[in-house]
Amino acid sequence: MDSLLEPPIAFAHRGARAHAPENTLEAFKLGLKLGATGIESDVWLTRDGVPVLDHDGIVRSRLRRRSIGDCSRASLPDHIPSLAELYEACGTDFALSLDVKDPAAFAATLAVANNAGAAPNLWLCHPDWKLVANWRGASDAVKLVDSTRLRKIAEGPERRAASLHEAGIDALNMHWTDWNPGLVTLMHRFGRCAFAWDAQQPRALALAFSYGADGVYSDHVDRLISALADQVR
Repeated sequence: MDSLLEPPIAFAHRGARAHAPENTLEAFKLGLKLGATGIESDVWLTRDGVPVLDHDGIVRSRLRRRSIGDCSRASLPDHIPSLAELYEACGTDFALSLDVKDPAAFAATLAVANNAGAAPNLWLCHPDWKLVANWRGASDAVKLVDSTRLRKIAEGPERRAASLHEAGIDALNMHWTDWNPGLVTLMHRFGRCAFAWDAQQPRALALAFSYGADGVYSDHVDRLISALADQVR
């Protein structure tokens, strides 16, 4: 089945997480070196307004735990990169999917992407699609993503697809097991992309691409690229 994006985006989840420490510049650079066409991470805003990349937004030192939002950029551990540092290290010629774990980070994240000329390749994700819809007015270039699970779509996938279309949200991102060929076709009928996350094993990757998924997320970049190559032959 064809995807809307040709070829589909191969997202290295948290960088090449299976191959290097997650959410580090090392992992992001390695993911791209291994052939990923996209990078995935999570973005948080520091106390002094800098968007940085980390999974859970918590800084741990011995027995102390601090929220990134309570920390200045300079006080964070060296392994946590800023978004600007990611662009400096890796360039902008790749799709970047960011879970906006802290909605306050949206404006600063968009500003950094705009400054780098990377907004057209930026996919911003959040589980509250109505919140995401409010972001559309800030930029026509950035891509917006509703990240959820099928069981949480109370109104049903067809109504959700129509709502995303009306709101200018570009994609629906669900666990790969939530997708089937019919649901991907439904999303494509409304001109929305279908993204599949947590596809780790070769069978899962092959199925996701065979359904026509427009983007697939995996920790295992080698398996991801192999499955994509098999699909586009």
